[in-house]
Amino acid sequence: MTDWEKFKESPWKADHRSFQQSDLAVRPAPEYASSEVLLSALYRRIGLGDVGEKNVPVNGRDLLRRVEAGKAPPASALRSEEWSRVLQGSLESPKLPNQSAKRFLQLTPLVPEVSRYSGSARLAGNPWSPGDLIERMVLLGSTSKDQADALWQRVFAALSVTSEDDVWARWVESELTVWRQPSGSAFSFRPLERPWPADFFASDARSLQFPARQFVKDLDAVISVKAQMTRRQWASLLESVLRIASVAHVMWLSDVTQRVWSLVRGSLRGDQDFTGQASAQGAHSIYPQEIAYFPYGRAAMDQAKVLVSRYLYARLGLNATLWGLEEIGQPFLQPLSSQTAVDRLVEVVASRRDALRRISVLETWQALQDTESRTLSCSKGIGSNMLEFVRHCVGQRQTARDVLRGYDQGYSIRKRTNDARARWVVGLGPVAVIAMAHCCLHETGGARSVHRLCDHLARYGILIGRDEVASSDLGQKLRLLGLVLDSPDAESGMLVLPPFPRSNAPRTPVQA
Repeated sequence: MTDWEKFKESPWKADHRSFQQSDLAVRPAPEYASSEVLLSALYRRIGLGDVGEKNVPVNGRDLLRRVEAGKAPPASALRSEEWSRVLQGSLESPKLPNQSAKRFLQLTPLVPEVSRYSGSARLAGNPWSPGDLIERMVLLGSTSKDQADALWQRVFAALSVTSEDDVWARWVESELTVWRQPSGSAFSFRPLERPWPADFFASDARSLQFPARQFVKDLDAVISVKAQMTRRQWASLLESVLRIASVAHVMWLSDVTQRVWSLVRGSLRGDQDFTGQASAQGAHSIYPQEIAYFPYGRAAMDQAKVLVSRYLYARLGLNATLWGLEEIGQPFLQPLSSQTAVDRLVEVVASRRDALRRISVLETWQALQDTESRTLSCSKGIGSNMLEFVRHCVGQRQTARDVLRGYDQGYSIRKRTNDARARWVVGLGPVAVIAMAHCCLHETGGARSVHRLCDHLARYGILIGRDEVASSDLGQKLRLLGLVLDSPDAESGMLVLPPFPRSNAPRTPVQA
């Protein structure tokens, strides 16, 4: 059986290497991930090399068994029953409604050692690693390999527990270290392992503005204020940025993929003459000029579903084309990591159009739309997993116990009402508002017009006009948090104030 025939039989299991190895590929394939799963996975990726994602639930069950058996280590500061109350009280993270009957360890990722026992995407099987996604974001968003390496080291230093952390964080890390099995290793730096995206940077990256580029700046902004709050507060701030950026990154990559397929499909059909000159002039760019993924106050999951569905159609089409080129003896081996690579693929397809038509590449793609309709409509498989990622990553945590409904304050989408069937709408939680206000003002040292905050949110695909802020849920939260100042000199009459003003900077400067 040829690769072309294997693809037609199992289209989701046979990604062509040019597609799979692209710097712009949606890799790793996203699945369920809450904010705490994101941070826990980052701990493991950057400093716990001995803990694989599938080992986390096993470690958690082992710790619970030892605690319940009363086998406290000699160096432990607490008896087993007291430590049990800490694990299932002070450190416990609320479970989802469908997890209420399940017995497993779910802890707030306050310190690195917590992620040894809690915070995997799944409780069984082989969970995906959101930490790998964050690593790819750091690489893609940095302007050089040296910058990426330096940022990764700063992230590790900030995630480490030192004498500068509060006493609660230091005690929890110390106590968990005592309970660690002798075979476990301490939290120690693991460098970036993925190759530098050289093709992407060689032709496109330096002039582009995209979510990962903003993320690396915001990561530094969050690291810079760690000393101004408790470890728990800072972890919440970091989680908020991680979840907004991760979803925006996946949506942007999905958008780019469907734009690539639009060009390749046009070349297959012979609709346009692609010579590469038009792309050089920006007429056929694979990069979106505006990322309007989440209009503020509007339904959140509708646009996400459209983007994911288009990505899946594009993935099928691109793989059909690439495997088709292999079938006719004209393999395309260059990873689709840049505009230049895509232009070259478009030209190759145009020059081999008749041969590709003879093996019915477009007809194969159309036929797969019928056989794979449930996956393409996001009802199962990859599409369903990606929507679950979006919903749980940026959505406000729905808890099994109503009293804990306010636990998650770093969300970006929320239920319109408390009804379980209510629609999800775009709306930032208080911690997300603080995080975005701080990040957008980090480089300014003082207050600025609300227009700057709107621009910052737009870089993550969250759209709100500056004239809409005052009357919106966002404006209300900014006022309740004391982060706005009315000023007749400012655009829209509002200044956003820095949540963590520098000691030498005035909180209410006259500059608008």
